[in-house]
Amino acid sequence: MENQKSFADRMEAFFAGKGFYIVLFLCVAVIGVSAWSMLSGGDAAPADDPGMSMAVSRLEEPVAEANVPAAAEKAETDTLREVPPAVSTAAPIVPAPAAVESPDAAAQQTAQASEAPAQASDYFIWPVTGEIENPFSVTVLTFNRTMQDWRVHDGIDIAAELGTQVKATSNGTVAEIYRDDLYGTTVVISHRDGLTSVYSNLAETPTVSEGQQVSVGQVIGAVGDTALAETGEVCHLHFAMQLDGVSLDPVEYMP
Repeated sequence: MENQKSFADRMEAFFAGKGFYIVLFLCVAVIGVSAWSMLSGGDAAPADDPGMSMAVSRLEEPVAEANVPAAAEKAETDTLREVPPAVSTAAPIVPAPAAVESPDAAAQQTAQASEAPAQASDYFIWPVTGEIENPFSVTVLTFNRTMQDWRVHDGIDIAAELGTQVKATSNGTVAEIYRDDLYGTTVVISHRDGLTSVYSNLAETPTVSEGQQVSVGQVIGAVGDTALAETGEVCHLHFAMQLDGVSLDPVEYMP
């Protein structure tokens, strides 16, 4: 009995001292181990279930990182193939090629321009300013007061004072200068396409020479009194025009 009391006394003394904390630590450890065992035992598959073990192993198998970019690249390629590229309907802008001219062609054009400065011009002016005393008439005879007879008139007589400057009606080249028995000093200018202009009853000496190029409005001479067949008329310029040698009415060309 004394021994039992001595053991009880010793246990009481143990728990009253450090023993209480040791027992408390052991209890906590037991609880922690039990909890861990329960958690790990619930997640793990039974060892005798091969199907479950294979499924777990497949789920735990790491996915190869190299397959992810390849799959993404394939998906992007398939997307590009499905959507056709946009096609522009606008016409392409093609710059015009620069004109290339050979030196020989340029020299030839320059020479032609210097030889015939503006023969292609269709611009005409009156050679002098004045009233038309005698009109153009080749189908009906007109009375000539100087010759006192009836005859055709292949030009027009434009009244102008003696010495009035006579101008070229258009661009051209002086084809002839001569003294006509009936119409006096005459200058013939050749224009384009077989057209010529004829200036008669000029003063003795014109201001141009044969072969000379003249421009529209250039002075070629002056009104004179050299036309023997028209001395009985008022002072005038006898002006005519011809196409391939056929007389035309100059008024049709004047502005």
